[in-house]
Amino acid sequence: MESKLYLVSTPIGNYNDVTLRALDILRSVDRIVCEERKEALRFLSRHNIKKELIELNEHNESDISAEIHALIMKGESVALISDCGTPVFSDPGRQLVELCVNTGVEVIPVPGANSLLPALVGSGLVIDSFYYYGWLPQKKDLRRKELMKLKSVPELLVILDTPYRLKTLLTDIVKIFGEKKKTVIAFQLTMNDEKFYRGNAGGILKIAEAQSLKGEFVLLLDNRL
Repeated sequence: MESKLYLVSTPIGNYNDVTLRALDILRSVDRIVCEERKEALRFLSRHNIKKELIELNEHNESDISAEIHALIMKGESVALISDCGTPVFSDPGRQLVELCVNTGVEVIPVPGANSLLPALVGSGLVIDSFYYYGWLPQKKDLRRKELMKLKSVPELLVILDTPYRLKTLLTDIVKIFGEKKKTVIAFQLTMNDEKFYRGNAGGILKIAEAQSLKGEFVLLLDNRL
């Protein structure tokens, strides 16, 4: 293959959610850049793909991005994958993409699985426009401060957070936005226990507490006037 950088989307839970094109590229490139070696090997071995792996994550992104860019400039083809979903989107890789773009290296996104679009289209809400906030800060005071800012944004809000903070986030949503605010939780998307919780913030918080919900999720908050 030509010396290009391929941004290859991988499944977010269900290993069958990968495109034929993605598999063809992963089999053809010289190297695969992954977020975590263990997770990458689990996915690649399922499809009998054996390649030299290079780890690129938040701990080494600056140094490793330069090394990978140098390999591409020497003529190698490289595919970037994250642990799950679409690389660079809320995952490491931006610095490598920027290096390639600034030096004329062709960057090829290979579409596939992500959590954002399934959450939106399955929500039952009007999704003509929305405000993607992404991941909230870890510290409690900063998180609440950001939520207070979002309260003034009259849009369909899309918020991400870690599985163990689902109940905490819903509690903050109820306190800041009110218990009647229309809310959807897209829970464990593509997995066997996938479920959409639709209703108001207060009602979904009660469900989360009663069922001790803990899992990957996307929270949609309809803050439109």
